[in-house]
Amino acid sequence: MLKIIKTSAAILGVMCCMLMSCSKDGYFVDTGVHNAKYNGTILQYLKAKPVLFDSLVMAIDAAGMNEVFEKENITFFAPANSCIHKAVKWLNEDLRSEGRDTVSKLTQIKPEVWKAVFSKYIFKGSYVLKDIPQIDTLDLAAFGGQGYGSYGGRSMNIGVFYNDANGIKYVGYRQLVLSFIPDFSNPKTGLIHTPIATSDIQPTNGVIHVLRYQGHSLDFESRRFITSAKSAGISKANE
Repeated sequence: MLKIIKTSAAILGVMCCMLMSCSKDGYFVDTGVHNAKYNGTILQYLKAKPVLFDSLVMAIDAAGMNEVFEKENITFFAPANSCIHKAVKWLNEDLRSEGRDTVSKLTQIKPEVWKAVFSKYIFKGSYVLKDIPQIDTLDLAAFGGQGYGSYGGRSMNIGVFYNDANGIKYVGYRQLVLSFIPDFSNPKTGLIHTPIATSDIQPTNGVIHVLRYQGHSLDFESRRFITSAKSAGISKANE
C-alpha cells in the first residue's frame, strides 16, 4: 500500500511540473539581452520617449541647447518630466504667494536659467558605469566617488554605489549616484545624492543615465531653481 501511495505521489508530482511548464509557455517570452546602443542622438532618444521626457525636451529647446544634445559628445544625467513639473509647480506657488503672474509655458522661464540648470547634469565625453569609482554614501572617507567638472564648469560628484547582498557588504548590484556639492570647502559634507534608475544608454553621441525621479528636485534643491528663475525674470504668457 505504501509503495502504491509513493508511486501515485511521484506521478502526481511529474504531472504538476508538466502543467506548470505548459502554463509558463503561455506567458513567458525570452526577449534576450537588451542592447544598450541606440541608433540616434541623445536628443532623438529623449524625443522617442515622450511619456518620460517630452517636458524635458521642451525645456532643452527653451534653453537653446538642442545642438549640444545633437552634435556634442556628452554624458547626460537625464531628469524625467516629473522633475520639471515639480520645479514649475513650486515656482508658481512662490510667485502666487507674492501676487505675481505664474508660469504657464516653459518658454516663460529665461533660457539662461534652463541652461544653468541642465549644465549641472551634462559632462563632456562618454562615461558608463564601469568608468566611475565607488561611492559609499555612509562612508565617504573610504569610498568618496570622484569630482567631475560639469558642462557649466561646476564640480559634481559621481560614484557607483555597491549594494549589500545576503548581509555581505559591496557584493550586491551596482548603481550610479550623481551628487551636488553644496560647499567646496567641505566637499564630502552635506552632499545631495540622486540615484540613477537606468544607466549606460548609449546613443551615437554619448551616454544617458536616467535619474530616479522620486524625491529629486530639479537643480537639486527647489529653492535654488526658484531663486534663479525669479532673479532672471519671467516673461508673460503672451510675450
